[in-house]
Amino acid sequence: MKKLALIAAFAALVFGFFAFDLHQLLTLEGLKAGWADFETQRAAEPILTAGLFLLAYVLVTALSLPGAAVMTLAAGALFGLSWGTLIVSFASSIGATLAFLASRYVLRDSVQARFGDRLQAINEGMRKDGAFYLFTLRLVPVFPFFLINLLMGLTPIKAVTFYLVSQVGMFAGTIVYVNAGTQLAQLDSLSGILSPSLLLSFALLGVFPLIARKILAVIKAQRVYQGYERPKQFDRNLVVIGAGAGGLVTAYIAAAVKAKVTLIEANKMGGDCLNYGCVPSKALIKSAKVVHQMQHADHFGLEKSGLEKSGLEKSESKASNLEKQKPTFSFRKVMARVHEVIKAIEPHDSVERYTKLGVEVIQGYARVVDPWTVEIQLSDGGTQRLTTRSIVLATGARPAVPPIPGLEEVGYVTSDTLWDTFAELDQVPKRLVVLGGGPIGCELSQSFARLGSEVIQVERGSRVLAREDEEVSELAADALIESGVQLMTNHQAIRCERDGDTKRLILAPLDANGTVLSDAEVSIEFDQLLCATGRVARLDGYGLENLGIETQHTIVTNEYLETLYPNIYAAGDVAGPYQFTHTAAHQAWYAAVNALFGQFKKFKVDYRVIPATTFLDPEVARVGLNEQEAKAQGIAYEVSRYPLDDLDRAITDGAAHGFVKVLTEPGKDRILGVTIVGEHGGDLLAEFVLAMKHGLGLNKILGTIHAYPTWAEANKYVAGEWKRAHAPQQLLRWVEKYHNWRRGHG
Repeated sequence: MKKLALIAAFAALVFGFFAFDLHQLLTLEGLKAGWADFETQRAAEPILTAGLFLLAYVLVTALSLPGAAVMTLAAGALFGLSWGTLIVSFASSIGATLAFLASRYVLRDSVQARFGDRLQAINEGMRKDGAFYLFTLRLVPVFPFFLINLLMGLTPIKAVTFYLVSQVGMFAGTIVYVNAGTQLAQLDSLSGILSPSLLLSFALLGVFPLIARKILAVIKAQRVYQGYERPKQFDRNLVVIGAGAGGLVTAYIAAAVKAKVTLIEANKMGGDCLNYGCVPSKALIKSAKVVHQMQHADHFGLEKSGLEKSGLEKSESKASNLEKQKPTFSFRKVMARVHEVIKAIEPHDSVERYTKLGVEVIQGYARVVDPWTVEIQLSDGGTQRLTTRSIVLATGARPAVPPIPGLEEVGYVTSDTLWDTFAELDQVPKRLVVLGGGPIGCELSQSFARLGSEVIQVERGSRVLAREDEEVSELAADALIESGVQLMTNHQAIRCERDGDTKRLILAPLDANGTVLSDAEVSIEFDQLLCATGRVARLDGYGLENLGIETQHTIVTNEYLETLYPNIYAAGDVAGPYQFTHTAAHQAWYAAVNALFGQFKKFKVDYRVIPATTFLDPEVARVGLNEQEAKAQGIAYEVSRYPLDDLDRAITDGAAHGFVKVLTEPGKDRILGVTIVGEHGGDLLAEFVLAMKHGLGLNKILGTIHAYPTWAEANKYVAGEWKRAHAPQQLLRWVEKYHNWRRGHG
């Protein structure tokens, strides 16, 4: 109601302005016609006239009325250059700020709510460089000032900043108009004030901040590089440190554009994903899934042949008739297959392949000595130094190990070390404790439980996969429990104990507020303990601290992936904000192009559409917002949902569980986010990633032919759910009447 009242007041003032022909006074002809009266009034009461003039100017500017230019001329004619400039300078800035505040109060919330995601880049730019952009616009009178006032009100720029920048930025134009007003008698039209040469001067003045910004960047760079001697010649165009996904793609792109590039890797080519993460874990997940399917062969109408009956521990406390069907397999062979899969994929990331692509690959440990020099401790014991125009740090991440007392004494494995450690075992670990309820912990817990381990998964929070919607966490928990995992949420590991060969993990239950209940400790015996509590960037030993490159859990970079030094970039897990292989490869393009061609054009990294999949069974795949994020950010949304138990292909595959959930803008088919829980969820997500990337809505997906019977039909059906919910009911009622009439039923 307050906003409506303000709009009504503004409308009434504007209506009155035109209804009483006041706009005629604010023309050059009107000013000249009433000049004698104005002069008489000023001579009689100069202070009152100046005050009223200032208030009138503020009102005209605040209401965005035409005539501010004529009033500026009047100020020069009435009060002279000095006083006229002073009055107009403050009046115009105050009026502009009032218009800015009115626009912000009336329009900003609704505009941001409706177009907030599309305006995200503009909002970020205004938060960072709003004063700079505004100053540039104020220097060029070609841009309508009233429009600048209103549009700036829709952005996050602070009102104080807006006022101060406007005060300074409009000063040059104010002087020109006020000075012209001192020669009012000689003016025939407003166009006579702004000659082509003067407009060109203003345009050049508007370009000045851009030039100044470039100059400041050069000065800042000189300051950063002060104390270092820049080589006259360089050995390389680019040196890339780390041969994981980020480093490999960066080096490949550099070689593709014929740059001389060196890739340095201290350990294994392919980095964590190939050797310790994505590849081995997915190979293990597949073996575990096959075991699970064999164990449930009757679900597919098959006999459980090849299965042995292994009775439970024969004790009086357990019913003797309880038996569990367990496939026979060699765990050592399962782990051997994991390593065979790694070897099969190794050639894709090998030294030989990248050498053929034109990349020089050096095995050794790299350290940045100065902004243009990298020192390499070679694997054969020697040392080599390379000078380079640019450096890309792609050093990846390592498992985070929590500081639990006694952990080192009992021993543990991580997602990096378990592949070699467990490869030596003849049997799957009998009792396995997994710390962590994130994607890695959940994937490995389910896999080892299906392979026969007694798995206890410990999570400090109230649920697993806490970044997903609560219903997704519940489905993931159900899948883990169904696979044999004992979930212990709301429990914190407080210490480990060892008594001979017996290992124990001591847990403390947590209340709803996360407070430790110290008087209710829980003791768990285990054979192996797996830490899956996240990953941290590899930051140490690369010379970052000596160069003063800032780190805050990751290497601090700007939107172009530049560090403190404009020629040193970071990409992948070490740069954040995501720890996905595909994100590292995505960042690599920006790092390579900016490093090699940044002197011509730099590109800001686009994080708008980032997919992710947790490879549980069923898979959990997501892109964009989920419901809990939308609520936290105050973003309005609608939900369209399609249950996979209705999908023909899911029924035929015996995997009719899960759903596809799409968040859209209210009343529109524009996709804000998608969550899929189900078999092949990660593959199904790709269609939505493409749609979001290129601005395609659910109507486009609905109008696309999907082969029958396929899992991809689920995407079409969820689009159909949206369409059904937004069917034009009134129109359909009229169509029904039309069909009745056509049948002769009136």
